[in-house]
Amino acid sequence: MEKYLGKIVNVKIDRPLGSKHPNHNLIYPINYGYIPNTISGDNEEIDAYIIGEFVPVNTYEGYVIAIIKRENDNEDKLVVCKELNKYNKEQVKALVEFQERFFKSNIKMY
Repeated sequence: MEKYLGKIVNVKIDRPLGSKHPNHNLIYPINYGYIPNTISGDNEEIDAYIIGEFVPVNTYEGYVIAIIKRENDNEDKLVVCKELNKYNKEQVKALVEFQERFFKSNIKMY
């Protein structure tokens, strides 16, 4: 996953800002999606949180500014933003806490 840090990726959004998780009582306060044609630890595409975008979107192109490395799950997540170095680790942690609070994870920044 580290090879993605600092790189531009295209994300397909399947859970736009304001949408409800299909299986859990969770509303997405940010856009969330995946990078097509990739494989993560769960044999699905690599998931990505989109930060710094305040309207629902269908697709998104931006820089991978962080990796959420989950210690108690088999997949890590990318954090994508339009600008490098716009957010620090504490800000990223706060923005993804809505879902990451259920996992033990560390954040690796670009």
